[in-house]
Amino acid sequence: MGKSELLVAALQNGTVIDHIPTDKVFDIVNLLKLQEMKTPITIGNYLSSHRMGRKGIIKISDRFFTDHEVDKMAVVVPNIQLTTIRDYEVVDKKSVTMPDEINGIVKCPNPKCITNHEPMLTRFFVTDKECGSLRCRYCNKEITRDEVKLL
Repeated sequence: MGKSELLVAALQNGTVIDHIPTDKVFDIVNLLKLQEMKTPITIGNYLSSHRMGRKGIIKISDRFFTDHEVDKMAVVVPNIQLTTIRDYEVVDKKSVTMPDEINGIVKCPNPKCITNHEPMLTRFFVTDKECGSLRCRYCNKEITRDEVKLL
């Protein structure tokens, strides 16, 4: 191993979140409440990346994500990569992209929206995956990724 390589312990079982924009690493930490976990977590930021210039990475032992959690990550930080590790082997690798519809994840900012007055699931259509634009199914309020408030 060359002196310029970063040495991080191999992950026996768990998930690696890779290709995180450097300004979003701690958004992922907070979103997934990683600070509350009791298993080993490795967080790297401002690491060299051929694709991104600089990137962040999070390695989480013994933690695997539900589709709902993956959708939450996609809303906040799209285009990250999730790698599932079992017995030190990569068993799954996927790019996280925004789904076409987001249910029960985002709060509608329209105070008159029915979802803010009735006990019901919020539903948003993704109108622009690149920009992260969403439209509420019930009141048609348009919001951008920067305006998103998670439930």
